Order: sequence, then C-alpha cells, then structure tokens
Amino acid sequence: MRSVIQRVSGASVEISGRKHSEIGPGLLVLLGIEESDTIEDVEWLAAKISRLRIFNDTEGVMNLPITETGGDVMIISQFTLHAKTRKGNRPSYIMAARPETAIPLYNSFINVMSELLGKKVATGEFGAMMQVQLINDGPVTIIIDTKMKE
Repeated sequence: MRSVIQRVSGASVEISGRKHSEIGPGLLVLLGIEESDTIEDVEWLAAKISRLRIFNDTEGVMNLPITETGGDVMIISQFTLHAKTRKGNRPSYIMAARPETAIPLYNSFINVMSELLGKKVATGEFGAMMQVQLINDGPVTIIIDTKMKE
C-alpha cells in the first residue's frame, strides 16, 4: 500500500463536473493499493498517518498530528501510484490491485481512518475519473509505502 500525504489548507474533488466532497485544513491522502496488500497494511498505514506530526504547534514547529488539530482528511484512490516505469515510456500498472481486492481494502482504510479521527473522512469515488484540487500547505508532502517501513 502506497500513499502520498499532503498537508492542505483545503481540497476538493469533482466527478462528472460536480463537487463530490470538500475539506478545509487537514490532509489529502492519495492511496494506491497493490495485490499483495492486506488488512494489516490498512491498519498500519492509517495509524501511521493519524500520528504523523506534521502540523504546527503554537511555536510554529511541526509537532502535532491531525488527531490533535481537528483537521479534516480526504482519501482518494489512485492506482497510478504503483506505476512501473523501468521499461519504455508507457507505465505498467501490473502491481496495482484489481478492483475485487482494492475496493474492500480502500473501504477498510476509510473506516479505520474515520475511527482513528473520531469523525467521517471525505472521499473520492473508486474507479471514477476525478478532478482533485488542493492547496498544499507548506508545502508538506510525504510518501509512505507499507512495503518499505522506514
């Protein structure tokens, strides 16, 4: 499971020209699921993201997690995070999970994040063509891969 986490001042997602969801200050999480991912990956990644100390404290130091700021979270499925570009110029997505694997894990990730935050998270729509807008705050962008727990 691979994620790109962006601290945002705000973010929104449109589907078919209509606003699907929107958040204020918080985190935009782009989530890529691969075939070998499990519920353990979901739980580990959600816990890690919820504890990331990337929000400013009263001294202006990145020292607070989202759970202490009351910020919002938006989760967008993005299979292209598993693009392989070693050969040629056309990316291969063979590592990305098929929908029958990815959808249940995506939904589980949403549920676990909601539980950890104590509130509903905003989402896109799995498999939809989406237009995501964000204002990256900082900018702060972090990549986490459950297969490379650094």
